[in-house]
Amino acid sequence: MTEIKKIGILTSGGDCAGLNAVISSVVSSAAKFGWEVYGIHNGTDGLTESPLSYEVLTENNFADTPWPRIAGSYLGSLNKGVKMESQKVVSERFGKGVAELGLDAVVVVGGDGSMNIVSNYCHNAGVKMVGIPKTIDNDTPLTQYSVGFNSACEVCVEAIDALWKTARSHQRALILEVMGRDAGHLAMHSAVAGFADVCLVPEIPYTIDGIVNKLKSIKARGRNHAIIVVSEGVRTETGEMVSNTTNLIGEKINGGIGEYLSAALNAKYSGFQTRVTKLGHVQRAGDPTAFDRALACAFGARAVELLKEGHTDVMVALEGDQIQTYSLSDVVACGTTKLDANSVYVRAAVEMGMYVGEIRK
Repeated sequence: MTEIKKIGILTSGGDCAGLNAVISSVVSSAAKFGWEVYGIHNGTDGLTESPLSYEVLTENNFADTPWPRIAGSYLGSLNKGVKMESQKVVSERFGKGVAELGLDAVVVVGGDGSMNIVSNYCHNAGVKMVGIPKTIDNDTPLTQYSVGFNSACEVCVEAIDALWKTARSHQRALILEVMGRDAGHLAMHSAVAGFADVCLVPEIPYTIDGIVNKLKSIKARGRNHAIIVVSEGVRTETGEMVSNTTNLIGEKINGGIGEYLSAALNAKYSGFQTRVTKLGHVQRAGDPTAFDRALACAFGARAVELLKEGHTDVMVALEGDQIQTYSLSDVVACGTTKLDANSVYVRAAVEMGMYVGEIRK
């Protein structure tokens, strides 16, 4: 077993609250073994572009600083995707970067996409890797929660609470569009915690008539306002994507479902005026919650411990109150974890009287 002397750490994919707590935890845990920690800037770019971009991290980078307590990534992140035909080239550059720095292992903090792509880079480079799941979407496989999800939920619930106040004042049905890609975890958790009236997620079909009927029932009970939460990955009533926007590698970008719903509801029902709020990247910001800070520290410490024990090609995961370990091959094989239509949160929403789509009670 090769003795570890130098490790790298990078954050890949969209940023979220809790990343800096992970980095701090890894640095502090590695210091106990006398390891050098290289912070790789801007995801894999720091190892694949010339010149390499990195910095040696010590506990002094985080002691008596606000970094572990704030959102964003101290190291910067990367969320632009890589075209399939260029992955081989990027992988070769990654390997050269690893060799130039003399890294024995890399800790990758990322979502399901990062676990797939960067694990291949590390395998080709012959360097050990441990993955730490983070995403506001909570769609990384085999972990109950990922770093950043709880904090994003808190931001969404604060927005729902604020919208409820103005909805009540202006007698409107306000629509909040939240992130989540093709998974409805963020929307559903936030809607339940925010006592919304309607929550639409990609995993459950819905009808405009179903939403209208819910709004009519609210009106019939004498209430003059309503809150609708919708996940960005929801499609039209007939299944089409709303947005035609694409990213740098040609993938379609979600968004616009809030405006679609507003127009569709106004065309069918005049009982409420509707307005749309697209929360956007605010969901990635804000101070990390206590839960995310603790989870980040537990994941970071366990990742270093796994490397010390000689493990590689694994991801740490939360299961109940225990940190479990799964092979990256199993993580990749599972794919994106969607919201279970029979989950306790969906059942709670239904029992509370929320319209969540055409689902059996």
